[in-house]
Amino acid sequence: MKQAGQMFEKAKPYLGAIALRFGSAGMSIISKAALNQGMNQLVTIVYRYSVGAIVVAPFAFVLDRKVRPKMTLPIFAKILLLGLLEPVIAQSLIYSGTKYTTATFATAMCNILPAFAFIMAWICKMEKVNIRRLRSQAKILGTLVTVGGAMMMTLIKGPLLNLPWTKENSNPHSYSSLGNKQEPVKAAIVISISSICSSAFTILLAHTIRSYPAEFTLTTFICLAGAVESTILALAFEWNNPAAWALHADSILLAALYGGIISSGIAYYIQGVVVKLKGPVFVTAFNPLSMVVVAVISSFIFAERLRLGRVIGAVVIIMGLYLVLWGKSKDKVPFKVANNNTDELPTSLQDSTTTNQQQPKPLDQHLKASAPTSVSN
Repeated sequence: MKQAGQMFEKAKPYLGAIALRFGSAGMSIISKAALNQGMNQLVTIVYRYSVGAIVVAPFAFVLDRKVRPKMTLPIFAKILLLGLLEPVIAQSLIYSGTKYTTATFATAMCNILPAFAFIMAWICKMEKVNIRRLRSQAKILGTLVTVGGAMMMTLIKGPLLNLPWTKENSNPHSYSSLGNKQEPVKAAIVISISSICSSAFTILLAHTIRSYPAEFTLTTFICLAGAVESTILALAFEWNNPAAWALHADSILLAALYGGIISSGIAYYIQGVVVKLKGPVFVTAFNPLSMVVVAVISSFIFAERLRLGRVIGAVVIIMGLYLVLWGKSKDKVPFKVANNNTDELPTSLQDSTTTNQQQPKPLDQHLKASAPTSVSN
């Protein structure tokens, strides 16, 4: 049992990162369906993060009661900035980018996020790079390859890949059946800016969680900040459009609920835990998994027809990302938390810390120490 527990602790960040990608893939599919039905992205963001704050708040109140640090002005400012970077700016841009293209293309373009995260982490000295070492060279080369793959997806189309189950206009939610015009260059620019904001969010989250290691409470505050800030923005743009705030039992409501519970509440908590264990670059390096899941599901639901150039570009992105992941495979824990409380350290460090602490002497040593000294005749 002890060995199984140790294996689980080692696998926990990997399982968490994979779970994040599946959750993100589901959000991409649902968002595309909701956009096809005329979803107002600003209003949906308000509902999404309001739901996320409501769902996570009870867990924060109960589970973080003993570990919740005191709120300070610098931490509060970081939370406001976190709520602005990801919930407001990044999500608004990713919805806009998805409008201009397919769900598969949008998800594939998001795979440049690890490259931006790596560069930002390097600048912030959260990622160690020694140009003379092979693994550091792999990180740099992988970053360049990832950006090159994204450019290939944008600029190279190639012939259509006719999969047996994809037939144009075979589904009422098909992209072509709705008359939407694809603009891949505009979509690529918008999604790239969104990826920069998401990367900055991940880096700032890694900094914030060092001084505020209560993950549920931090997730609640981020969702609440995102809800308030997005409400201000939505009111500014939709003040004379009350119909935009109406919800019905359709994919738009599903997008708000799924986004709030899965992609905001649960995902931000898992992301915080994985970032604390493995660093910001690790948590973003699993993005290609979302692309594979979205590509398969979208070919069924939206009848998306893939092009060879975009498939090749996606493969190049995956190669670059896993060069980065291989370069990071021998990296140690990226940083320590602000204080010396072992509850805030990864489990492997907690075990070693506990082992090195002063331990009571065994019973036989106490008996020997207290036993009278024998006198020889």
